[in-house]
Amino acid sequence: MEPTKKKRWRWMSLTMLIVVGASAFWWFWAADRVESMGTTTGAQLKFRTNGELFEVYQNQKWQPFFAKGVNLGASLPGHYPGELPITREDYMRWFAMIDEMGANVIRVYTIHSPVFYEALVDYNRRKEGDPLYLMQGIWSPEELLIEKKDAYLPEIREEFRQEIKDAVGAVYGDITLPEKPGKASGTYRANAGKYLIGWHTGTEWDPVMVKNTNRLHQKVAPYQGKYFHATPNATAFETWIAEMMDTVATEESKYGWQHPMTFTNWVTTDPLSHPGEPIHHEDLVSVDSTHIEPTQWEAGYFASYHVYPYYPDFFRYDTTLQQLKNDAGQIDTYKAYLRQLKQYHKNMPIMVTEFGVPASVGVAHLGNLGRNQGGHSEKQQGEIDAELLQEIHQEGYAGAIVFVWQDEWFKKTWNTMRFELPEDRRSLWINVLTNESLFGVLGMYPNKEGVLTIDGNRTDWDQLVPEEKQRLDVQVPGVDEIWMTHDEGYVYFLAQLKEEFDPAKQQLYVGVDTLPGGNKHAVQLPGLTLDEGLETLIALGKADESQIQIAANYDFHARLYGKRYGMLAVKEEEKKDDSGIFKPWKLAVSLEMEPPDSKKYYPLEEVEVGKLIRGTTDAQDPQYDSRTSWQAKGKVVELRVPWMLLGFTDPSSLSVMSYEDEGKSFTTKTTKGIRILPFLVDTATKQIVGQNAYAVTKLPMYTWQGWEQVGYHERKKQSYSILKKAFHEIEAPVKTGTQP
Repeated sequence: MEPTKKKRWRWMSLTMLIVVGASAFWWFWAADRVESMGTTTGAQLKFRTNGELFEVYQNQKWQPFFAKGVNLGASLPGHYPGELPITREDYMRWFAMIDEMGANVIRVYTIHSPVFYEALVDYNRRKEGDPLYLMQGIWSPEELLIEKKDAYLPEIREEFRQEIKDAVGAVYGDITLPEKPGKASGTYRANAGKYLIGWHTGTEWDPVMVKNTNRLHQKVAPYQGKYFHATPNATAFETWIAEMMDTVATEESKYGWQHPMTFTNWVTTDPLSHPGEPIHHEDLVSVDSTHIEPTQWEAGYFASYHVYPYYPDFFRYDTTLQQLKNDAGQIDTYKAYLRQLKQYHKNMPIMVTEFGVPASVGVAHLGNLGRNQGGHSEKQQGEIDAELLQEIHQEGYAGAIVFVWQDEWFKKTWNTMRFELPEDRRSLWINVLTNESLFGVLGMYPNKEGVLTIDGNRTDWDQLVPEEKQRLDVQVPGVDEIWMTHDEGYVYFLAQLKEEFDPAKQQLYVGVDTLPGGNKHAVQLPGLTLDEGLETLIALGKADESQIQIAANYDFHARLYGKRYGMLAVKEEEKKDDSGIFKPWKLAVSLEMEPPDSKKYYPLEEVEVGKLIRGTTDAQDPQYDSRTSWQAKGKVVELRVPWMLLGFTDPSSLSVMSYEDEGKSFTTKTTKGIRILPFLVDTATKQIVGQNAYAVTKLPMYTWQGWEQVGYHERKKQSYSILKKAFHEIEAPVKTGTQP
């Protein structure tokens, strides 16, 4: 090529490179632009409050906006939130699913790792239409507040102020956080501030701490800040919150933006009076959003509450809430409460930033209209969540954010936490009796989910590699084969019988032995002689017969609430080893309440959780139920049992509950494995089919290795599609505010 042509070609190439580069820069810059409006002080606004409305600046005007959101946790199975294990790829995949579901807001409780903000910015740059917005939470020093009971202590104020500065820096991509145990760290360079919908400061407030702070600092003057102030009737704690919110505003103003502000609140510290609440503690003190006001914060301020239909107990007992009917014509105390709370907060928007029910076997509280804290299938979870969402919208709220996006194995619940030992291993297994672990719309299922389907078909068992299953050579009349396996959630059994299993004519029992002790005889074992006792007994038959029961002297529930707390009557014979008594597996759902803690006496309430549902775990089957335990077809019986129902406190370390019952806390033993004794009982004669004596100690034992890492499968629950429909049906808030 001639020299002049070479120069011309180089010049053309350079020109093209500049054009392409400029185009790419323009696309990158334009795609990242967010339409906003300037304030009189020069700050940018994308969202603001206006009367009782929440508004977004869009198409060069302010428009009503209803926040349809989902809370996002910071953990994965096998991890605690402070480990921050979620990857950029996880976030990108989840954002697409959340977007598809119809949510427009993601709320996080605390600072996530840098990849969260990078992924959010990247996802919004790539997507068409409106972005996914962020509601950023700022975690208060919760443990210190509860321990010290004084929000004004210098170490608490300083820690909270630093957390505020870190959160604002993280959102705006302008900070490097050093490594600290349980905290996010790294270099934050992605500016997610343009996608922010608001700041959500603090955590649910302990009422004793609030009351004590008010008492200690009752003479403190109402806070008067540059951006937020406390009104003359504000309490000391409300003044403290005003100061912290002003700190958030001060930090954000450095970046030239303003976003609406709120602080976390919940029903326990709401400003309403609840004459029907039985526990004084639950209506002890108020934290009133109306006692704080913006000063020069044009983005505004709104109230937010966590509101569940089953807690506190006044949702069941307060007659002042039993006057309003829902669209189905039912007395609905949740809807009545929403209306009362909304009426109190005049001229300001209000959101419910946590609501929902879990899809779990376990139950922790009872609610009206069956809206219990647990005990629901995934379909029921979705239906209840959709009802609550619709009621929040109907009552004129500015937003509703469902709890929670993904299941969180590490969570604990008051009525199972004493049985999960060691405590620091909760994230290594999924206890379906712990309802708090299963609030997710995205299911985090144990490793055999989708590999073994409980449907009465053994094909999937035959496809398991030998290392994944164990054949137990149990010589029992009527039974050809017994196979066992396990995962992070369940122990699985497959029985191949000699004849077709007919629950109308017979029952299949499976006795389970994990350590010395237990029942060697029982009315369920007519004429049977055992050389070692059973801790639990599984019965499969008709729907009302299928359950797992626990030996009376081994029964965690009776030992805790009977012997330790004296809330249950326990018969003397039930305390003896080999009592011959098996009892239903129960969980407490409300403790005994009596004056002076309560206004009158209320007995302990409990529910049975050992009922075994016959069905299928095939998520594509219309009859699918996530709580399914067993199925039988022809000669095949399949069964899966949650670990805790078999006495396990932590299967990952082979820990089972001990029979020892001295002291205030339970103790555990390390089991060598599981021995099972299957046998058939003729329903008509009530007699065991075949022999009547077994040496349990000679039976083969199912064994496994403990684990430190978990396998799991991620899948949308049935509730996802139900919530998707409900989210898409909601377009805008009920217009009760003033117009611009």
